[in-house]
Amino acid sequence: VDFYNQINLLYGSITEFCSPTTCPEMKATDEFEYLWHDPPKFPKPTRLPAPTYISHLLTWTSNHLSNATLFPTAPGVPFPADFEKTVRMIFKRLYRIYAHIYCHHYTVIRGLGLEPHLNTGFKHYVLFVEEFGLAEEGGSGGKGKGEWWGPLGELVESMLRSE
Repeated sequence: VDFYNQINLLYGSITEFCSPTTCPEMKATDEFEYLWHDPPKFPKPTRLPAPTYISHLLTWTSNHLSNATLFPTAPGVPFPADFEKTVRMIFKRLYRIYAHIYCHHYTVIRGLGLEPHLNTGFKHYVLFVEEFGLAEEGGSGGKGKGEWWGPLGELVESMLRSE
């Protein structure tokens, strides 16, 4: 929940700089474009402007986090069998917002004095993902960790070296 809240607040601070005109696609780099897929409304991966994609992603994440079947709050209620898969997907998708911000809005973040918040929040995110193996090969659709981190791989490696 904290990771969701943090990225939501951070992205909220730059929404006026991320519009369908300035960001007509949800991407980090030309090599890393993210398509929205959430059946039944989006049965096939769909290209969306970044703000629309991020809005869908934050709503999707909020719905998952507030679903007591997926994240039980009552004592003695077990987590569902697909809990780990769901958590991996949430973290994989939240990463895409970080990637978009770093690759397309970093100068705005710096200009607003939010660079320490972005870097600290992302480092906490990276350390959490690493601690719990959320980017491990078995949970990332057969991709290695380097591919999972994609365009921010060098930044991630730098953060992990400076723990």
